[in-house]
Amino acid sequence: MPFSPLSRLSQEQPLRVLLVNAGEADTLTWAGLVQPLRLAARSVGPPFQLDIRTPQQLAAGPAGGWHLALLVADEQQEAPPPAQLRAVVERLRAAPYWGGVGAGVLWLAEAGLMGGVRIALPWALYADTESISERAILTPHLFEIDGPHLSCCGGAASADFALTLVDALYGANVQAEVKEALCIDRVRNHEERQRVALQARFGALQPKLSEAVTLMEANIEEPLSTDDIANLVGLSRRQLERLFKQYLGSLPSRYYLELRLQRARQLLLETNSSIVQVGLMCGFSSGSHFSTAFGTLFGNTPREERQRKLNG
Repeated sequence: MPFSPLSRLSQEQPLRVLLVNAGEADTLTWAGLVQPLRLAARSVGPPFQLDIRTPQQLAAGPAGGWHLALLVADEQQEAPPPAQLRAVVERLRAAPYWGGVGAGVLWLAEAGLMGGVRIALPWALYADTESISERAILTPHLFEIDGPHLSCCGGAASADFALTLVDALYGANVQAEVKEALCIDRVRNHEERQRVALQARFGALQPKLSEAVTLMEANIEEPLSTDDIANLVGLSRRQLERLFKQYLGSLPSRYYLELRLQRARQLLLETNSSIVQVGLMCGFSSGSHFSTAFGTLFGNTPREERQRKLNG
């Protein structure tokens, strides 16, 4: 379980979770988060209490002793008025675990509350990150749980995030029950990337970055070196590393490795190629290196991943 500290919260009786809906009720970001948690609360019963409020309601009322609190809004939503947002943030931070989903992540970071923290921000909001990029650590992942700080990019990833929380809090059986009710087959893990082209994410803002990632995606079987990529896009190695760190929260070599491992995982689940063949197709000449790198990223071996496909 990647977020085992969260499991301690389930010992609280009752466990109180606060969701602050700062946007519209019919957005995918909100629905994807709230529906799995509502179903989990129904399954667990009184020990799990889900409290849903608007920013106005939360700011006007007293702190409620929540154990986990999230500020939720679609990426297109405007922030609440400053005084109201400050009151909301004060109540969120009183919880042992707290954070944001969608635009809520940006608002918390802009308030200076995510310094040195890994955050998953909707790609559409990356253009608004100039004021926070020196403080927060932006990652391209679907969601992050960094100490007490929680963040999720929203959209369809909200459901993966909510189901991960359910698993961490109440285990695989409750998660499986919720997945079945929602007809969800697979929960994406926190290290999977937001599925959007770099060109769409950054547009003309960072063409060299988009070009570098395109080169990586086109050279999975025979990986290029970081120096090769830098030369091909017309940058120094240091300039390329700075771009990757600022916009993708990773070094080029690490990003490239994760890209190859994500491709390997896809091949293990979707093809009948042998594990050795999959490793070679993704640029791993050593089976032990492939297995070790895969296990470090995903928490299980290529063989165990293939077994998931056979068992499914």
